[in-house]
Amino acid sequence: MKRREFLGLASKGALGVAALGAAGCTTLPAAQVQQAVAENPSLPTLDWQMATSWPVSLDTIFGGAQVFAERVGAMTNGKFTISPRAAGELAPGLQVLDVVSQGAVPCGHTASYYYTGKSPAVAFGTSLPFGLTAQQQNAWLYEGGGLELMQNFYRERFNVIQFPAGNTGAQMGGWFRNEVNTAADLQGIKFRIPGLGGEVMNRLGATVQVVPGGEIFQALQTGAIDAAEWVGPYDDEILGLNRVAQFYYFPGWWEPGPTLEVEINLDEWNNLPVEYQEIVRTAAYEANLTMLSRYEARNGAALQRLLDSGTQLRQYSEEILNAAYDAAMSLYEEFAASDADFAAIYEQWNAFRASVSGWSNLNEFSFNQYIKSRAES
Repeated sequence: MKRREFLGLASKGALGVAALGAAGCTTLPAAQVQQAVAENPSLPTLDWQMATSWPVSLDTIFGGAQVFAERVGAMTNGKFTISPRAAGELAPGLQVLDVVSQGAVPCGHTASYYYTGKSPAVAFGTSLPFGLTAQQQNAWLYEGGGLELMQNFYRERFNVIQFPAGNTGAQMGGWFRNEVNTAADLQGIKFRIPGLGGEVMNRLGATVQVVPGGEIFQALQTGAIDAAEWVGPYDDEILGLNRVAQFYYFPGWWEPGPTLEVEINLDEWNNLPVEYQEIVRTAAYEANLTMLSRYEARNGAALQRLLDSGTQLRQYSEEILNAAYDAAMSLYEEFAASDADFAAIYEQWNAFRASVSGWSNLNEFSFNQYIKSRAES
């Protein structure tokens, strides 16, 4: 079916692009979408494999890939199936972007900041230290021009198009074998942390390593690393990190609202019928919302279980936070001066951050502070 014919369906009461908003929310019931696709014999039957960066045991983060795939299958009435595969099956967990960019696998589910070695600009797709909360990140991507900036960058640099398809919410600050009270305590610590957060920790004297999620427990257990961050209580409990490290720090200043994303090889994307492209957008949007909701619902109870098992909760000292903040801002200035892609995105992102932070602090932050004070009184 040609694009103009597809668009015309909207006026005939069937499925049209107008029924699937660019942000991803449908205005038609799923059954009606499925019926419209099923009644179009010209739409192809496709079966894609999806590389991911996650072990299957992490049902919430791997679940983001599953929700996306399930929704694509449901809305195409089974004509377009996508099979998420665990890290290591189709590609190593930290090489998903590589295989998608090369066309070896049509699509993947990963975190963009695993690939800052290719360009620091990819970090904006996930999270920057002292950056945006999950709500602010979604606002930047969907309404602040961020997604367009990132898609243009991915298109030109990697021959890939990407869509937000998950968010963990504000993360925890990692597991440590020993307490860290001052910036000096970070000197020489072997710390598992990816992205620009790793760059900051490196500047604070830590020895940074990037280890896939499924390998963190063993690395901590054997002493290959002294500390590690992953996501938050729910996932960290599943990985058993509380069994190999005692001190659990907060806040995860390097990931206040990290986005996970679906990445699709651009040639494969361009070959999709427009109907399938719109369905992919919708499915990614749903996966993005679903993952964040699941983490928010599950982390509180998981944290209590960790504390009951003997985990020692610790807050990063103001000294460490200040040292990390200063190092992060210095890092951004250096990247902006040396990397044109980073500079272009950072200027727009930083202006949005300043604007949205003022509103968040006035409204939501003040409300949360009041509720906290009443609960403690």
